[in-house]
Amino acid sequence: MILSLAAVAAMSSGSGSSLNSSSPLDPFDSSTSWSLSEDPSNSSSEPVVRTLTPDLQPATNAIAVEGVSPWDIALCVTGTLISCENALVIAVLFYTPTLRAPMFILIGSLAVADLLAGLGLILNFVFTYLVSSVEFVTLLSVGLLISAFSASVLNILAITVDRYLSLYNALTYHTERTVTFTYVMVVFIWVSCLTLGLLPALGWNCLRDESTCSICRPVTKNNAVALAVTFLLVFALMMQLYLQICKIAFRHAQQIAVQHQFVAISTTKGVSTLSAILCAFGACWLPFAMYSIVADYNYPVIYTYATVLPATCCSVINPIIYAFRNPDIQKSLWMACCGCVPSNLSLRPRTSSDV
Repeated sequence: MILSLAAVAAMSSGSGSSLNSSSPLDPFDSSTSWSLSEDPSNSSSEPVVRTLTPDLQPATNAIAVEGVSPWDIALCVTGTLISCENALVIAVLFYTPTLRAPMFILIGSLAVADLLAGLGLILNFVFTYLVSSVEFVTLLSVGLLISAFSASVLNILAITVDRYLSLYNALTYHTERTVTFTYVMVVFIWVSCLTLGLLPALGWNCLRDESTCSICRPVTKNNAVALAVTFLLVFALMMQLYLQICKIAFRHAQQIAVQHQFVAISTTKGVSTLSAILCAFGACWLPFAMYSIVADYNYPVIYTYATVLPATCCSVINPIIYAFRNPDIQKSLWMACCGCVPSNLSLRPRTSSDV
């Protein structure tokens, strides 16, 4: 998806530079270098005539440097940050045998999705500016981004479902059945997202008909609208689940009379955290989803960049929200970095119902 934006920006810059290069050469222009050359047709014994010919190689290099879009640089830097954060999360989960609960399985799946998204942003920059890529490679790069970001959104929904089930079915949550259900969810998510990612390479693209392109070439307008509407449905479902989580939490607070004051404070803090998580998720993805529905390939590319960049930033904050706030993961990080655990770190295991 993001790959087409860089191509449009590069083409625009390249066309502007070609207009400048067609103007008459100024011999006193310091940006133009000149070299001595001999007349090859002069085979007589007459004195050799030497002429000055312009050397345009430095100007070509300057054009290549000026053609790099700052938006693509920002996306590449964001992708690098995403990759580093989520690689750390995956390493902690992989090398800590105690982190195998359903909650950590979903966190690991989310980290893998975000890691692939970050690598996709980096590869997008490389294929656009550093390596000449063929059409099939471009389609695979776009498919990687579609699969990764779709998996990221659906894994966040799966984490929300897991939190709801841990409260709604508190007595039967910690069973083998829950682990099986979690693995089924993860497999379903990845099969669905990989299928979506393969669609552009299988012919569902607009490379043969530019009029059907969306704001993210080569994704077609119909496919972009379908993905955006699906996201809106996912967001609505997440809002409903978080609302039910808040109702269950307040009901538990009222039932425990002895700890009423403590639970009330804890519940209020939890609701505030849930609201912040949901607002951050919506602020990152809603602008891009809405713009994908109303806009097409004729709209200025800067508007697409302005909505894509916040969407990619969601993968930056996901490790902070879902992984680094977890006390068990914090303990593993402290043990890996310092060989000790701070005394002020909570000793209570964090459950999936915690926010």
